[in-house]
Amino acid sequence: MAVDIPGLVAVIVFYVLILITGLWAARKSKKEEKRCTGNKSEITMVGGRNLNVWVSSFTTTATWVGGGFILGTAEVVYLPSQGLVWLVALIGFSLSLIVGGLFFCKPMRGNNYVTMMDPFQIKYGNTLTSILFIPALLADVFWVACVLAALGGTMSVILDISSFYSVIISAGVAILYTLLGGLYSVAYTDVIQLALMFFGLWLCIPFTLMSPASADITYTAVNTLYQTPWLGNIELRDVGRWLDDLLLVTLGGICYQAFYQRILAAATITQAQVTCYISSIICFTLGIPPAIIGAVAASTDWNQTSYGLPTPFEKGEAGMILPIALQQLCPSYISIAGIGAIAAAVMSSIDSALLSSASMFARNIYKKILRKKASESEVLMVVKLSVLLCGSTGMGLAMTTSSVYMFFMLSGDMMYTVMCSQLLCILFIPKSNAYGASVGFVVGLLLRCLAGEPVLRIPPVIHFPGCRLVNGVYVQFFPFRTVSMLISLLSIVVISYLTSFLFDRGLLREEWDVFNVKENNSVTLKDVALKELTEESTLNSPVTSKEDVHILE
Repeated sequence: MAVDIPGLVAVIVFYVLILITGLWAARKSKKEEKRCTGNKSEITMVGGRNLNVWVSSFTTTATWVGGGFILGTAEVVYLPSQGLVWLVALIGFSLSLIVGGLFFCKPMRGNNYVTMMDPFQIKYGNTLTSILFIPALLADVFWVACVLAALGGTMSVILDISSFYSVIISAGVAILYTLLGGLYSVAYTDVIQLALMFFGLWLCIPFTLMSPASADITYTAVNTLYQTPWLGNIELRDVGRWLDDLLLVTLGGICYQAFYQRILAAATITQAQVTCYISSIICFTLGIPPAIIGAVAASTDWNQTSYGLPTPFEKGEAGMILPIALQQLCPSYISIAGIGAIAAAVMSSIDSALLSSASMFARNIYKKILRKKASESEVLMVVKLSVLLCGSTGMGLAMTTSSVYMFFMLSGDMMYTVMCSQLLCILFIPKSNAYGASVGFVVGLLLRCLAGEPVLRIPPVIHFPGCRLVNGVYVQFFPFRTVSMLISLLSIVVISYLTSFLFDRGLLREEWDVFNVKENNSVTLKDVALKELTEESTLNSPVTSKEDVHILE
């Protein structure tokens, strides 16, 4: 098969368009930096806190709807062993944004934080913050690898070009405009990318549905034709695993810095909440086209296409079912639009993850710990170097495997089982302290590791109820991730209250209090946030709105 020249040209045009948009946004960022009288690094990290609702909504949606989401949605619906009822990502991602808007926007945006790690650093100190930063960093790097692997596999299927080149070029473009413009470049390129996603995916739907090789999907939803019905079913033994996956996606999603970078960039708390609700609706809408394509693929007689038999599932290519379906069931000029949609989804997720991890490292590790007297220009340089390093690492990982799901699982699992309980306690449990957080971190990580992982062929040490062999690999059917998270949460609360009681009552000597629990119990996150805001003289700068000052005071 020869390289698809028209398709390649279309992809190049798309990349040039994105790059031009990123460069334009970078100029806007420079103008904001010149006008800013406060911290210029915050222009890069949170865009001056002046993004309007629609730009915020589009960039938030584009962050959620990545290549892993689009390809994974089609794959789940197509797989004979799963089907539509197992499509927890479509529901979970939308619920995640709603939960974030209802409960997490106000405490985070109200205290004028810049990154997700700020409240941890304020209350727990630098040492523990450095440890908690590691899973957040790894989750972002794995996410970059996940979406790049998705794009590489897609382009190799439709355009017949090496995934090696598509990964390098895509990562290079995303790194370049993120380096130049920070959140402004990320946000405004996301608007273009989201429009391309919406147009490209929906354009392909009529052609796949009308393909002569495909049967009526309303019939194959509940009847066996070429494979089992794509609607799928959930047996009683699978209920725990289904709930576990749903909660992982819903609660794990609000543990990413990429989410908070968007709501912290909104002008007010209300705008941040509205952003979440609008994004939830758009996210659900964008999940429908790949789900339909997955259903069409499950209703296709592959022997009537040039793909032939055995089927993609039998060949072990279910993970690439969306690009395969576009290639086989649509005219070539239509499948190119699908490629543009996937490429847009990939790049919109890459730039978000890169800027998220770079912002946390530059502010919470470099500025607050390593170089407390670092100038703003120095912090900005660290942000750029971090973007380059994280992007290169994710790019390297994407070339080591074609398993998109593996990186998706590593990223989501890490944030849900390790970070979710930490975030809940720091925001909603006033008595939580560094002792409880330390124990909770170890407990959550240990339980998750001992539960094993069938995708990585890691056998479990702990066999939860219902654990059994499936195709030679032990699979946990119990909601073990949620149990691990809840035990970690309980550990944080119990140890925090116990140590606070012991130090407050003098049952433990004050000099043993290495985390200063007694002192921190009398200081709220709001007090420290207001103090830092005043010290940095940002109350009169563009990065702080009147609503922020009112809430802090």
